[in-house]
Amino acid sequence: MKNIIKLIVLLLFASRINFTNAQETKYHAWWHDSYLRETFESPNEKKLPLIKVMGNRFVDENGDTVLFRGVSISDPDKIENQGHWNKKHFEKVKELGTMIVRVPVHPIAWRERGAENYLKLLDQAVEWCTELGMYIIIDWHTIGNLGMELFQDPMYETTQKETFEFWRTIARRYAGNNTVAFYELFNEPTLYFNQLGTMSWTEWRELNEKMITLIRAYDNETIPLVAGFDWAYDLTPLLIEPVKAENIGYVTHPYPHKRTKPWEPKWEENFGFAAQKYPIIATEIGFTLGDESVDSNGEYGEAIVNYLESKGISWVWWVFDPEWHPKMFESWDTYKLTDSGKFYKAVMEGKK
Repeated sequence: MKNIIKLIVLLLFASRINFTNAQETKYHAWWHDSYLRETFESPNEKKLPLIKVMGNRFVDENGDTVLFRGVSISDPDKIENQGHWNKKHFEKVKELGTMIVRVPVHPIAWRERGAENYLKLLDQAVEWCTELGMYIIIDWHTIGNLGMELFQDPMYETTQKETFEFWRTIARRYAGNNTVAFYELFNEPTLYFNQLGTMSWTEWRELNEKMITLIRAYDNETIPLVAGFDWAYDLTPLLIEPVKAENIGYVTHPYPHKRTKPWEPKWEENFGFAAQKYPIIATEIGFTLGDESVDSNGEYGEAIVNYLESKGISWVWWVFDPEWHPKMFESWDTYKLTDSGKFYKAVMEGKK
């Protein structure tokens, strides 16, 4: 009898342990999940004048034309991982006379760091640029065919869903912040000689219209930028089928290797004509020929800057980094400018 009583007591004790363990079991409370909804609150969000579209121009709040001249930095994730993500880096950019900073966000970096942690870097960039009086372009830096979701290299891999979610997050985050003047929707669309499949301009236009509509649900002020085909170079489809959206701009990347000399007639035919009707930013230009020196690129530097400014086209020099090419400075230790960086600085100082 005693043995039976002991057995009953042991069973009751074991059941209590199991019940307690069940209560302590960790589980995913999925019903509490939510997307990132916080807007970046900054007391300086209206410090810089709001940029708008007026006809074929970017203008400030007084209606005065703004022609942007700027620099693209490298991906904030790269800079932070290498120990150089700080205000000093942006001060070096400002010392060159820069008006606007292009911030390229690679899909792989966005995923691996995670949206919440990546936004912390972007928040810092926005604050530093505001303090230094520079505007920002946030650029979804991918290369390939978003329609078929085929891309040039692994770092550019993304999906339509991820792209849409990126812009929904960014638009919600920076709505109302005047420093973030532009959203560059997709860095360089290309079919890579059909190695990345097919996509018509109509399909590309419709994808951009979807992104713009999504952004507008959260942010009616920041200006979306739409890239042309051929690695963001060719805007000739605008002759017959422009994007169906207001308050937007277009992007071109007229590097010297895109066409042979004489450049100007080809630039006019491929994208320059569009500046008569639409605001355009050349969000990447730079020395890509030979050893990336002034000598190797000949007249290109002065030719492209003179051509763009004669057409009222804003421009951004690529890239303020000592490793990515064409690099603008030699090392993180010295920030010594390369030929590319020296040329940009001379232009900004009015010496070219």
